Amino acid sequence: MEPKDSYILARCCSPQDGDSLTGYYSHDNIIKVHKSDCPNLSGADPESLITLVWTDIMQSGDSRPDKDYSLLDEIDFRILAHHQKMGIDYSLAVAAILNLDGKTVFDRHRRLRQMALLERVQPVMVQYRKNIVNNKWIKHRNHTYYDLTSKGRNYLKYHANNT
Repeated sequence: MEPKDSYILARCCSPQDGDSLTGYYSHDNIIKVHKSDCPNLSGADPESLITLVWTDIMQSGDSRPDKDYSLLDEIDFRILAHHQKMGIDYSLAVAAILNLDGKTVFDRHRRLRQMALLERVQPVMVQYRKNIVNNKWIKHRNHTYYDLTSKGRNYLKYHANNT
């Protein structure tokens, strides 16, 4: 089995099934998976670390969507695709980039979260996008940030293969 697209297994400690795992949010919106006792994590910013379990990071064999797939429309898939491409983001930024009404995106984010296609991101350091402020990190504060879940990735993959 392979790790999901947003995860990379660290080479320094080679985590295996059964290990206690810690994820490190890297600058490229990838979570690098380490053994929790990996010495390379000792200098990491604690706000960039998350606790993981093996089932969180591994691809499942079945990528067919649930019945709720039929509730999604093109706007939902545009929002999901935005998160797949850009990673962690908040409603107003998504609305501006996709040229959608802010309330529409707020409502869609809420519904996509209820469907477990997006998840709220716990307070972490988030990197500004290129063309806004290069190489600057901000602390997640006044916005509710969302990121794609593995279910959301599976729905997008299914949508791309079936449209």
